[in-house]
Amino acid sequence: MTARPPARGIGVTPAGSWGHAAGRGAPVPRPARPPSESSTGAAVNDAPRTYDVIVIGAGPVGENVADRTRAAGLSTVVVERELVGGECSYWACMPSKALLRPVIARADARRLPGLAGAAQAPLDAAKVLARRDEFTSHWKDDGQVGWLDSVDVDLVRGHGRLTGEREVAVATPDGGTVRLTARHAVVVATGTTAALPPMPGIDDVNPWTSRDATSAKEAPRRLAVVGGGVVAVEMATAWQALGSQVTLLVRGDRLLDRIEPFAGELVADGLREAGVEVRFGANVGSVERDGAHGEVRIGLEGGARVTADEVLFAVGRRPHTGDIGLETVGLKPGSWLEVDDTCQVTAVPGGWLYACGDVNHRALLTHQGKYQGRMAGAAIGARAKGEPVDDAPWGAHVATADHAAVPQVVFTDPEVAAVGLSAAEAQQAGRNVKVVDYDLGQVAGASLYGDDYRGRARMVVDLDRGHLVGVTFVGPGVGELLHSATVAVAGEVPVDRLWHAVPSYPTVSEIWLRLLETYRG
Repeated sequence: MTARPPARGIGVTPAGSWGHAAGRGAPVPRPARPPSESSTGAAVNDAPRTYDVIVIGAGPVGENVADRTRAAGLSTVVVERELVGGECSYWACMPSKALLRPVIARADARRLPGLAGAAQAPLDAAKVLARRDEFTSHWKDDGQVGWLDSVDVDLVRGHGRLTGEREVAVATPDGGTVRLTARHAVVVATGTTAALPPMPGIDDVNPWTSRDATSAKEAPRRLAVVGGGVVAVEMATAWQALGSQVTLLVRGDRLLDRIEPFAGELVADGLREAGVEVRFGANVGSVERDGAHGEVRIGLEGGARVTADEVLFAVGRRPHTGDIGLETVGLKPGSWLEVDDTCQVTAVPGGWLYACGDVNHRALLTHQGKYQGRMAGAAIGARAKGEPVDDAPWGAHVATADHAAVPQVVFTDPEVAAVGLSAAEAQQAGRNVKVVDYDLGQVAGASLYGDDYRGRARMVVDLDRGHLVGVTFVGPGVGELLHSATVAVAGEVPVDRLWHAVPSYPTVSEIWLRLLETYRG
């Protein structure tokens, strides 16, 4: 298999998805590098360098910002302390989906006469993990670095910290310091890291976080997963299929509690059928490990205990802002950064500081962060040129979709795909809505997936405005339906107009016709 370049969401990606890198405009001359410094930023002195834009964080979000500011003709440098390509490329989206794809493919095959018998064999865990390693380019970022160089974006490796207005100091791996100054903007795109509960002794247990779950070299015999969100259910799905005995410990009474309730119900059913033990109302009160590498003993409130070889805590994220110099510009270290719709940090005067992606807590999803990066980069370019900023809803420089049309896919069996508001969220917001449900298994195209297709669809219609505000699908293969729903929600397409969008037969997309027929009554 050919080595894959690292993933970023613009240009080639390590995960095998491919974007484009066109339309960036003429190159802007770079500030001269010190003679001893390479394009990878191995600085050995603190000679100051000035750019139009400094981006702290070279994950997909930071790269999208840099792409758009370069397209606007602004000299740009990105600062990265780990791997160029970020969390998504090496420890989150891409390796997790590489682990999950064989699991879902086997589940699909098991539903089909003629393949079901062949699909009963266990997965070859070693080959699945080896393919995962190729998707992460074996945790090397040469391809990503090459992309930055090809579009005239400089890279400084090291830990970047704000030191004042438009100023960043980078402590490089060789002990040097690079001092950067921005003419127009500094963008924080440092993302988040896994949050661990404040539990006595938890550090001594050396628990798995999401990074460990996506990069582990072998399947533990027994894995306890604490949490009920996306990371928890996806990793429970993957490692159960790769040979672990998985126990899922959920504090509440449902999975995926930010999505329609039926989504969590169907996913819980699927996990149980796959062999996962799902325990609701399981509040973890203590954890301890027997020696450095022994079993983990997990104490639950009420006295029950669970033993495992590894324990994954998937209970939330915290902002990666604890040591980036926020105090030098009047902000609290470790805090989320509140922004406006152009991603300007609202608490810092002067309009020079931006925050994009997870770090602003608007929508903790890679694709939304990349979208914010595109919007912010364009806004920075317009402001730098003295051009008007189109900051009206759905304008060219604002991240309106963060409020109205955030899509998400959960890659379990069955899949979950949702965009916009749930029925409960719409009602809590005071909208006058009609909720329309339909059994996805009754759509002709679903029968092609096998004899036991189970799924459900829901659309939430704003009756006053006549368009959709939310759509949820649950079932095999529904992730590929989501963009049609996103277009309908983001575009505020009138329901009467959707009636004329004819779905192909026989495909699962015929669910749109069935939902609209049900809506009309």
